[in-house]
Amino acid sequence: MSDTFFQPVSGFELPRFAGVPSFMRLPHVPPGHPRFPEVEIGLVGVPWDSGTTNRPGPRHGPRQLRDLSTMIRAENGATGIRPFEAARCADLGDVGPNPADLQDSMDRITALYGQLRAAGIRPLTAGGDHLCSLPILRALAADAPLGMVHFDSHTDLFHSYFGGTMYTHGTPFRRAVEEGLLDPKRVVQIGIRGTAYDREDRDFADSVGIRVIPIEEFHARGVADVMQEARAIAGTGRTYVSYDIDFVDPAFAPGTGTPEVGGPNSFEALEVVRALAGLDIVGADMVEVSPPFDPSGNTAFLGVSIMFELLCVMASAGAP
Repeated sequence: MSDTFFQPVSGFELPRFAGVPSFMRLPHVPPGHPRFPEVEIGLVGVPWDSGTTNRPGPRHGPRQLRDLSTMIRAENGATGIRPFEAARCADLGDVGPNPADLQDSMDRITALYGQLRAAGIRPLTAGGDHLCSLPILRALAADAPLGMVHFDSHTDLFHSYFGGTMYTHGTPFRRAVEEGLLDPKRVVQIGIRGTAYDREDRDFADSVGIRVIPIEEFHARGVADVMQEARAIAGTGRTYVSYDIDFVDPAFAPGTGTPEVGGPNSFEALEVVRALAGLDIVGADMVEVSPPFDPSGNTAFLGVSIMFELLCVMASAGAP
């Protein structure tokens, strides 16, 4: 790719602690920019956590993720993929939420992602709490349901919270199935664990055919075997990838609102994404990074490292 506009700024040209941070030091190309139609993969921030029911903070995630993403370089040291040469990538900016109105915020998110879909841009999102995924899916699955590979310690399949609140970070994928945005038989949830109120979410998964792989099974079988099954479930159709940072053990990622012990380590957190190679990924997200719980930035650095792995898989799939 000879056009240098879509290349990140090198640390050899400008120190990583200098300049205005953008995702992975890519150009800022918001909708309306003259080169917006050329973007193939757009990195987007969704600084919104109105779906959080206990420990807030993910609204600050995209800003910290951007800052820590200045540490990302041009080549994947494990796979050799150079995503910024394989696809035209850019930081598209943030969706401006309405922190006083949950429904308006979701409408704003869906509208922005509808623009991306119309322009043929595949989004890689930094959240935000996990409710962010629902309005994104409303845009990306407007014509047909998607498959999904979901890394998390929670299913996010609950019907409602507090006697009838339907939209929280624990309900997005229940709504997505009900709204026909996800094909449940092409959905796999990996890493589920922790104490529970009841089995309502797991019963729903069983009733519609969602495959849940609890953490005990993940550890017993190993990354390669589990991910082989995950790829088979997603199949060859259009697929979304949703990655909650609390999939990772809090020893490696403490900066999240609902941590659960017993999870994968940081190396396994990268391995599972590399194993997505070959899927038709139409969009992906990294959610629930909460800077107030990890001012060191280590959780955010792991988060953007996972985003880079997602970007590599997405870019290589679109390469000629």
